[in-house]
Amino acid sequence: MTIEINLLPWREEQRQKRSKRFYMALLLVALVGLGAGYGMTWHYDQQLAAQRERHALIRERTVELDRDIRAVSEYEQQIATLKRRIEVFQRLQAERPQTVHVFNALAKSLEAGVHYASLARQGDSLRLSGLAEDNRRVSDQLRALEASPVFDVPVLSEVESAEDNRRFNLSVNQHMPGAAVKEVAQ
Repeated sequence: MTIEINLLPWREEQRQKRSKRFYMALLLVALVGLGAGYGMTWHYDQQLAAQRERHALIRERTVELDRDIRAVSEYEQQIATLKRRIEVFQRLQAERPQTVHVFNALAKSLEAGVHYASLARQGDSLRLSGLAEDNRRVSDQLRALEASPVFDVPVLSEVESAEDNRRFNLSVNQHMPGAAVKEVAQ
């Protein structure tokens, strides 16, 4: 008796099982690949969305910063304007006593027989017009102004005869010895 073993169906079954395992592994690898691809796409989309949010926040902060910069510039302009105003007020405040000092000096230096008709001040220069009884009184007035510590040497520009008086025009620069010291101290 001979035993016959048919290995073909067994081999066929093994081949089918291996093919089935291969296709299952292939399907599993394809599913894992698709899942990994989807996961990577989702991850990059999340990173892209987060980056867009950061950019939007940066743009928003940039707009706020630009607004703040404009506000600071406006404040600096207001500060500069206020500083200029303060300087004007300080200068005017410093000139107030000088004006009083100039008028006092003019009153002290006024000679008998001389009357001032007008006074114009431009910076440190004074232009005076007046009437005097005669030429001698005009020259006495010039000497009195020159002798005053408040004024420099006066310059007589014209003398006219008017009825029984002499009409004269002169200019003189004022100098305040204490004013220079005050300006340096400020």
